[in-house]
Amino acid sequence: MDSTNELRDFKAVKMSSETIAILKEKARNGRVWSIIATSAAKSGHPGGALSSMDIYMTLLATADISPDRSDCLERDRIVVSHGHTSAGFYSALAAYGFFTPEEMYSNFRRTCSPFQGHVERDVPGVDWGTGNLGQGLAAGVGFALAARARGSNARTWVVMSDGEQVKGQVAEARRIAAKEKLNSLTVLVDWNDIQISGHIDQVMPSNIPDLWKADGWHVIECDGHSYSQIYDAMRCAATHEGCYVILCRTVMGKGVSFMQNIPDYHGKAASGENLTAALNELGADMKMFDKALETRKGDLPKGREIIKCAADIDTGVPITYSKDDKKDNRGAFGKALEQVGELNYKKEGRTPIIVFDCDLAGSVKTDGFAKVAPDNFIQVGIQEHATATVAGAASTAGVISLWAGFGVFAADEVYNQQRLNDINEASIKTVLTHTGLDVGEDGMTHQCIDYVGLFRNTFGWKVVVPADPNQTDRATRWMLKEPGNVCLAMGRSVLPVVLKEDGTPYFGEGYTFTYGEVDLLREGTDAVILSMGHFAGRAIAAQDILAAEGVSVKVLHCGSPLGMDPDKLFDLIGDKPLVTCEDHHVNTGIGSIAAMMAARAGKALRMINMGVTHYGCSGPGSEVMAEMKLSPKDIAAAVKGLLN
Repeated sequence: MDSTNELRDFKAVKMSSETIAILKEKARNGRVWSIIATSAAKSGHPGGALSSMDIYMTLLATADISPDRSDCLERDRIVVSHGHTSAGFYSALAAYGFFTPEEMYSNFRRTCSPFQGHVERDVPGVDWGTGNLGQGLAAGVGFALAARARGSNARTWVVMSDGEQVKGQVAEARRIAAKEKLNSLTVLVDWNDIQISGHIDQVMPSNIPDLWKADGWHVIECDGHSYSQIYDAMRCAATHEGCYVILCRTVMGKGVSFMQNIPDYHGKAASGENLTAALNELGADMKMFDKALETRKGDLPKGREIIKCAADIDTGVPITYSKDDKKDNRGAFGKALEQVGELNYKKEGRTPIIVFDCDLAGSVKTDGFAKVAPDNFIQVGIQEHATATVAGAASTAGVISLWAGFGVFAADEVYNQQRLNDINEASIKTVLTHTGLDVGEDGMTHQCIDYVGLFRNTFGWKVVVPADPNQTDRATRWMLKEPGNVCLAMGRSVLPVVLKEDGTPYFGEGYTFTYGEVDLLREGTDAVILSMGHFAGRAIAAQDILAAEGVSVKVLHCGSPLGMDPDKLFDLIGDKPLVTCEDHHVNTGIGSIAAMMAARAGKALRMINMGVTHYGCSGPGSEVMAEMKLSPKDIAAAVKGLLN
């Protein structure tokens, strides 16, 4: 048994000299492994790996996480925000038995190895792939909020660099943590005063302690190479109320004399005589390095499998809106969310649902949920960058995490954060309202006309664009139980209920939302209109215009542009002329997807894609779309143009 176990749960009031000796030896080995890893890869960031090493070793000795429980829900979580120090954190994990040191340092940054150049969830013990600097604290806030919603006593630990402290997303996350009184969250900053371009005060001066104090955090400063001081600070943070940050004064390149305080070694691996000298200073030799190079030619290690668990919730009974009901899709979403929230709020055995809002609850219709599940409604203010990461990380920690916002805020503005949610295989539910030209009078700066294209650039996101309030209701309930990242997108305006030809709701009684399904709204023989979202109603109106002129048009709708079934689509289209229409950028939405599918399938179709071709005007949505030549009359004219 590792004698550092006395540190778990802070049972030891003070760290013993025996434990200090053990940690010192672990850190020496970790520094050797970090040097070998980066030099074998001929790239990496040894300077930060060495300066953070003592923090990592103390943290892993203390946190409630172990190799046999690294995938368990109820445990502490560690986030490494300065993910470029991966060689250091991987070495620390190896020192505590998460995998063998040889497995790591021989395969670091090797093609297809799980030990990538920045920390990734493929590696046991890594809870979040942070990517670019400034992401880690927000991820930690998400983990802490999820633990609170689960009623867990688990703690969250975030390790950061000093250079990222000036980033806006860090400030956003600091404020969220303080507002939510996340006592279970503790931050440790590796304050080595060096970043790529030189000393941090030369690059961008900042008063790091005062930044944290200004946002309501308690600040402790310590020697980041003193195991006892780090432990004392962590114990103080864990046993007192409030949010604590521990500023650890360190030396970049600690342990290798010629690397210490030299900015070049932020991202430069040792080689040649310098490599030999570095290993000798750390009490090792080139034999380990030579063996690592040989092992590097062998079989690749396997990374861990990330399992997404389906949520255990009661989704209730769908609401059916009749032809006389006047409802916008966002209102239908809000009502469904409120109902599901009330059914599951604080019910034993149910997966907690957390809803995040950035000062838009009344507009995005999450205010109903806030009333029925107040403790799980998180108001974070106008802080979208942090919120996207907070909600994404929370979704991997045993809760259903939903964030609703305007399309330009929750998709366009935070594309990188949503991309990282994809890389981390999160399960965030992002609801976009006020998308497209339907945002109306708010004008071109608020027209989110590219969300399908943005999420199409990723590899795991699902996108749902419902046709009317009934489909929105059912898609909402489906989304809440669906594993993985899902975007539910809708406009602003009140919409007519899509009806069957007998006058009953098409998406009403008996309808179940199926991702990727192509809906046959109207039969026809001369041409086909494929619509997305609220353009289903415009397509039906265009069909009525054409029917009066003796033209028979089939009307299709697909609310799942990224999951559209090509076989079903082309079975329905046949060899008829096709017009696609959508409130979206014409080159990146459902029309372009249908065209690509046709090309791949070798289908020679006469096709016109209708959509947004330039930024629109400011005015009522129907008028803005008419100016864009997207009225039902314009759609009908496009069909006739193809037929002629």
